Order: sequence, then C-alpha cells, then structure tokens
Amino acid sequence: MTNPSVSPLSTTHRISVVVPVYQGAQTLAEVVSELEPLTDEFGTTDGHRAVIAEVLLVHDHGPDGSPAVMRELAEKHSWVRTIWLSRNYGQHAATLAGMASSGGDWVLTMDEDGQHDPAYIGDLLDAAMRQQASVVYAQPTNPPPHGAFRNAASRGAKRLIEIGLGGTDTSKYQSYRLVLGEVARSTAAFAGAGVYLDVALSWVAGEAGTCPVESRQELGRASGYSTRRLLSHFWRMVLSSGTRGLRAVSFLGVTFATVGLLFALGLAVMRLAGGEALPAGWTSIIVVVLIGTGAILFSLGVIAEYIGVAVNMAMGKPAYLMVSDPGAGPLGRQPSTR
Repeated sequence: MTNPSVSPLSTTHRISVVVPVYQGAQTLAEVVSELEPLTDEFGTTDGHRAVIAEVLLVHDHGPDGSPAVMRELAEKHSWVRTIWLSRNYGQHAATLAGMASSGGDWVLTMDEDGQHDPAYIGDLLDAAMRQQASVVYAQPTNPPPHGAFRNAASRGAKRLIEIGLGGTDTSKYQSYRLVLGEVARSTAAFAGAGVYLDVALSWVAGEAGTCPVESRQELGRASGYSTRRLLSHFWRMVLSSGTRGLRAVSFLGVTFATVGLLFALGLAVMRLAGGEALPAGWTSIIVVVLIGTGAILFSLGVIAEYIGVAVNMAMGKPAYLMVSDPGAGPLGRQPSTR
C-alpha cells in the first residue's frame, strides 16, 4: 500500500544504463563492477535519490569474445540484460536498440572501454534537474585520451557541422549522456537507419544540458575506431544535420546568375561609353555560361530541397513528439529530505 505521507515528486529516479558492446571482452566486467554499487539506492549531491535499475549490454558483433562475457555477467547479476543484434550496425544503432529496450525514468549511455566514470552519474542527474534538461551530455574537463591530431580533427569536424550545416551545438555531443526515458525510447522509435543519434535527439529534446566530468584512459585496449570508421561517423553527422548543405546549391546558382547579369550589364555600359571592343563572341559566351550555370544550379537546388524533405522523412524526423507533463515526471521530482 502506498504511504500517503510520501509525495510522488520525491520518489527515486530509476536509471537504465545502455552499453553498446563491440570489443568489450577485456573491459566489460570492470565496467559492470563499477556500476554494481549504484544498483542500491544512492543519493546525489543535490539530494535526489536514484538507483540503477538495469544495465543493458547490446552486442554489436565485434571481433572478440564479448558474447561469453556478456552471458556470464547476465547470469551473475539479475539487473544485467543482454541484447543481441543480427549483425554489426554501429555504435549509434546499438545505442538506439538499447534505448528502445529500456524501462527506466532515465537512460544513461556509456562506452564499454572504461573511459566513462560511473561516479559522475549522480552529477549528470543533478545537472538534468537543475537545468530542467531532458538530455545532458558529460563535458570532459581534460583532453580526451587520444592523439592530438584526432582530438583536433574531432573539434574541427563538430565546429564545421555547427557553423556550416546544422546550426546545433555539436560541441556538446558525447557518448556519455543522460536522456529522459520517454525521450530516449521515442527517439529510438522514430530514428531511421543511418541517422546520427545526437542529431535525432536534438530534433525533440530542446536545449541540451552539460555536466563537467573527467575522462579516464581506456581499460587496457586501444580505441576500436579506425580512421575509416571515424570518417564514416563524421559523414553520418553531415547527412543527418539538415538540408542547409543542399540549400547552398540554390545559393550558388543565384550567385552565378547574378554575376552573369552584372557582367553583361558592365560590358554593355563599357561598349556604350566607347570602350575597347572585346574579341567577337567572347562576351556572349561568358554571359551565357554564367547565367546558364546559375540556372542549372538553381534548378538542382530546388530539386535538392525536395530530396532533403524525403531524406528527413526517411530518417524518421518527426513533426512533433508528445510527452507527459514534465512536472508529473522525473524532471518534477524534488530532492528527498531523508
């Protein structure tokens, strides 16, 4: 029977942890071991109560012995669940599969390599509650444990996407993130194949929050991301970040056509003013090339806009997302006084 003296806004936050597994044979046991103390109810710095209700290990068909380790951990811990994909789909698809299978008030995503410290889970929850954000990203206060070139390339790629294409703050994007459960599960339901997970979250989650953390070195293994996989990751972000790149084709076409008209006008004024005549036929050729190229590019831009609409539909970008009253859900819970 429910205790009438306990407000529903002071109940415990149940957290589902999603871990995509590709090469986790050496690291998974340690990651789960660090999560185990948090499967008992714990308090955050701001006084909220939380508990890890489940840990979802999503097998993404890596080349090592991860399946055996996953089965062993599921047999040992009742709160560990295994999810098996039919083939290798990539980290974002595996994360979406875990989100879709989760049942917690919140979904926390983290890597399998031990770089993400579970000690910050309470801080991520506090940040979400203080900022009333349905998505909170961990923001490392120290340089990532990779080479200087890779770190610089990652920052540059995110900045390029932010300024040139999507307009969203891609600098926040991290795989260590806390997402409101209903937003995570809804995103997993509408996100299409090839979508960049954080872009899909930005479609429905509004302004994302951040929480400072300190990143750690991977637990005894090198990163599983080759240069080819990182470039593929970047290109997926480009294709998911909207149609601004397609609109550049229309802008380029208008620019060419305008330059052609201005050039023709300038030549006409020069001829009327008695200027030196240009070689026969040169003027008409240049004007036709500029205006014709502009018309072609503008037409391609219009076609690209239609393609962009189709791409957004294919990726599953929703027109809207209905959620419950935030005040009646996890974001409305007050810190416990006990």
